[in-house]
Amino acid sequence: MSRAGEGLVALVTGASRGIGAAIAQRLGAEGAAVVCVARTADLHPRLPGSLRDTVYAIQAGGGRAVPVAVDLSDPPARAGAVLEAEAAFGPIDILVNDAAAAFYMPFERFSERRFAVAFEVNVRAPFDLAQRVLPGMRARRRGWILNVSSATAKLPSGPPFDPFDARGGALLYGMTKAALDRMSAGLAAEVYADGIAVNSLSPVAVVRTPGVEALGMLPEGRPDLVEPVEVFVEAAIALCTGDPKVLTGRVAYSRPLLAELGRTPRTLDGRRPYVERAS
Repeated sequence: MSRAGEGLVALVTGASRGIGAAIAQRLGAEGAAVVCVARTADLHPRLPGSLRDTVYAIQAGGGRAVPVAVDLSDPPARAGAVLEAEAAFGPIDILVNDAAAAFYMPFERFSERRFAVAFEVNVRAPFDLAQRVLPGMRARRRGWILNVSSATAKLPSGPPFDPFDARGGALLYGMTKAALDRMSAGLAAEVYADGIAVNSLSPVAVVRTPGVEALGMLPEGRPDLVEPVEVFVEAAIALCTGDPKVLTGRVAYSRPLLAELGRTPRTLDGRRPYVERAS
């Protein structure tokens, strides 16, 4: 395998499970030293996965990783997480903002507290972490920032409106991800001359992860609406290690990006091509 992350230090939020854990594992397999950040250091009462599990998977594959348990809605804790990460491995070369607060409910039911938490975790935390790692990236004239977004950021088309939008539920989450997309594109322009890539990446369908399966969120009988995590991770790795002069400023979607780049998904250990399950 290519070991595209050799010699790099990555900080990945939301790394206790799901997409964040999978990206962290693949970055470790690519040779990066990975700082895994999330709230769940050990087992969650309802969901599979923890920072301990992610770090163990990376180390079992021969990689280097450390856990940093932090509540990303707490600004002082975010500052401490970056300091702890740099103390472990040195300045951050790759920042992956995956952690998110996702509340799905009709518009009238959103409380002031949920609104504040959604924007603090989904927008302010990625903004803050990027500000904290950018000076080191600029000094070294290299860096990659990837913001994990969502198709809910797209404007609903209509009338008539799609049933998903008409039922409601994703409005607040989509608002925060739209802000994240705009931040990604705008920051990419500001740091382009410094050799730093900034992108946002969304899946084209529900990503199959243990957490999604445990919550029963996979659409039954619709394999076309399910995306293997390996597909998304391959696109993420391309944006986290590609040429910053070419792959930057993208509000990208996983499968179309891989098709554009002619890139085939690989397993999370990076050792072989990933073969999608038959539907």
